[in-house]
Amino acid sequence: MLRSWAYGESDKIVSLLTRDFGKVRGIAKGAKRSRKRFLNVLEPFTLVQLRFHERPNSPLAFIHACDWVYVFRAITRTLAKIVHASYLVEITDELTRDGDDCLPLFDHLRDGLRFLEENAPSSEFLTAFELTLLRLAGYQPTLEHCQRCGAKPSPGHGQGNGRWEFSPRDGGVLCRNCNGLRREAVPLSPEALGILAHFQRLGWEDGETPAFSRPALREARQVLPLFIQYQISKKLKSAAFLDGAFQ
Repeated sequence: MLRSWAYGESDKIVSLLTRDFGKVRGIAKGAKRSRKRFLNVLEPFTLVQLRFHERPNSPLAFIHACDWVYVFRAITRTLAKIVHASYLVEITDELTRDGDDCLPLFDHLRDGLRFLEENAPSSEFLTAFELTLLRLAGYQPTLEHCQRCGAKPSPGHGQGNGRWEFSPRDGGVLCRNCNGLRREAVPLSPEALGILAHFQRLGWEDGETPAFSRPALREARQVLPLFIQYQISKKLKSAAFLDGAFQ
């Protein structure tokens, strides 16, 4: 489940990402009082089996019932995991459009929550999750070359040629000859740019990540939430809590 909110005295509006039907938004009648159909199932970080039918001339389906398939209980036991899981769910929800083919996005979010269930959150994991999600959702930023002139950074995650910046408006990195065109662009060291390019190319491979420096990781972490917020035209509620959430 992506999120839910109260509707009237006893109902809930819910938004769910499904394997077979994409994003489903529906009304669960009596969900706030139900002791049978909806007891504790319309909660964050739950994988459910959904029974619903679409209603003619209405954007909201009618939710008949939900049954637990899996609950990510370990996530709810630490604040850091709750914050990071909330961020994964929020950005997936915001970057997913109604009617999209959501199977890859569904699998990616499920696998991300499974990772957090079993492991401590990390900057490396979060960056890889974001970049893979952006690719799957059709918003992949340009990191391999300057978005304006096509110039390429030097190879290697710790090497580079000159000053680079990331422009959310341009959708990628700008070289030193082009980066003066955007005041909102975020400076990137060669290593930070290498980190982003690495995870965009390879995704998350547990145990095979190079030893990136913490300052460069912090630089890289500044970029993607800004880029996502630019794409969705609003601030991410959960992003503000990420910086202090690592244990």
